[in-house]
Amino acid sequence: MELSGSLFHPYWQVLFAGLFFFALWFALRWANWSRLREKSQQHVFLGAVVFLFFLWNMRVELLPGFYWHLSGMVIVTLMFGWSLALVAGSLALLGIMLAGLNDWSGWFPSVVLCVLIPASITQALLGITRVNAPKHFFVYVLVNAFLAGGLVFVIMASLITGGLVLMDAYPWWDLRHNFLNVSPMMFFPECMLNGWIIAMLVGFKPDWVGSFSDEEYLHGK
Repeated sequence: MELSGSLFHPYWQVLFAGLFFFALWFALRWANWSRLREKSQQHVFLGAVVFLFFLWNMRVELLPGFYWHLSGMVIVTLMFGWSLALVAGSLALLGIMLAGLNDWSGWFPSVVLCVLIPASITQALLGITRVNAPKHFFVYVLVNAFLAGGLVFVIMASLITGGLVLMDAYPWWDLRHNFLNVSPMMFFPECMLNGWIIAMLVGFKPDWVGSFSDEEYLHGK
């Protein structure tokens, strides 16, 4: 999902900008840059950015300035971790802005709500399952990819809907009719996209998925 900056008061824009730069500082500091020194991993990372860019091109405008598309941030976070996922998502969103698919004033709201928050939720859920769930291939795919995609969608939808209502950007009825009533049709594609792609990657290209380890999830199972 993406939002136009015209929906937000300037004070909110300042808040979103502060949150983004605060998170970006940690992301640039903590990122596993050594992984990107490998040429093959550089190609994978850039491919992930291009994947997000084209995925986010397939969008629908639910209301003026309110765009919906599949996220894909769960996939990129599982592949590269929170820090590099934030960088990748920011670069993909920059491409969206340069392509004229959203206004520049929507950069900070969109990067916080649609890049930072999904990456953070995915990373948090991954940490919880590593501690509390059995280390098994199907648990990894089902919880960290399939269910994480659904959880990300539900939280993003709740935050965006609540925020737009509180800011009087749109009345509750418009959001309910144009977004919430059709959200079940958006929920399952998000789950399936993340689940299928991660299942294929860990099956055929496990070295592309930094959060997955054959020894941890497969050997002896």
